[in-house]
Amino acid sequence: MPELRKDPITGTWVIISEERKKRPKYYQIVVNKDMSIPQNCPFCPGNEAMTPPETYALRPDHSPANGPGWNLRVVPNKFPALRIEGELRKSGEGFYDKISGIGAHEVIIETSQHPEERGDIGSIQIQNTLSAARYRIMDLKKDTRFKYIMVFKNFGPTAGATLAHSHSQIVALPVVPLRVQEEIDGAQAHFDLKERCIFCDIIQYESEADRRLLMENEHFIVLAPYAPRFSFELAVYPKRHNPAFESTPDVELESLSSILSETLNKISRLLNHPDYNLIIHNAPCQNNVGDFYHWHIEFMPVLSRVAGFEWGTGFYINPISPEESVQSLKAV
Repeated sequence: MPELRKDPITGTWVIISEERKKRPKYYQIVVNKDMSIPQNCPFCPGNEAMTPPETYALRPDHSPANGPGWNLRVVPNKFPALRIEGELRKSGEGFYDKISGIGAHEVIIETSQHPEERGDIGSIQIQNTLSAARYRIMDLKKDTRFKYIMVFKNFGPTAGATLAHSHSQIVALPVVPLRVQEEIDGAQAHFDLKERCIFCDIIQYESEADRRLLMENEHFIVLAPYAPRFSFELAVYPKRHNPAFESTPDVELESLSSILSETLNKISRLLNHPDYNLIIHNAPCQNNVGDFYHWHIEFMPVLSRVAGFEWGTGFYINPISPEESVQSLKAV
């Protein structure tokens, strides 16, 4: 029997309908996944001139900037969604509102190695990426024009990646995104009512119930949300209450890298290397949400497409319950 579940934070409704997974080719999104190395990959060593000058790099041999010899580079996006130059201006057109397209858009080139095939994702590469993201957030927050800084990874063409070379992105925005604001509003309402962080409550309940808990270590917990929008959607929470990812200490980043590596490799083995989106949900730059907001990571493999019903209602149809998805992943 299908059931409707409500996200306790945002209020989003999800339909869990296991009949849907009986549809033919439900999980078969066929795309060309050519993993060969193109000669003109702008993210490969030797092609540094194909990107804007780096803003951050890990160079173990202290090689010169913007040349080979690096393990990781951060560069401005050559085709940015927003531009850092200019003045932030708010204006109107009739009763419509608009803001000048001020922001920042950077790319974290996670490794100098262009993958020939999709193997295991190592915790060292993840830790380097997280450390770079933390450094760049702290630097970008100094610009008072920015209200929110988003870190995300699109892996594979159906998830929005246009280059096969492993990379993540950082976007600084002049406004707080609606999705994040919905989380903040829901978390504040819960805190006003109960004087507790809703994310901490979720962590405590899921740890005790152990129905949707995938794994945990000293500092982090991985679970399937109660009302997941997508099949095998996962959430990663720090156990210590902390609204801001950039304040995460090194020891916790190492712990996060380890549990993320294990999670991604389980997903890869069970679902045959799916494309996916990974997003860090963080507190806004002017952080006044410390009592009730809790930074976290959302992970969503691309196994089906959003269609007319979802666009028309705001509801999502998920053919696999979070309880079933966790049991499948535990068995890997």
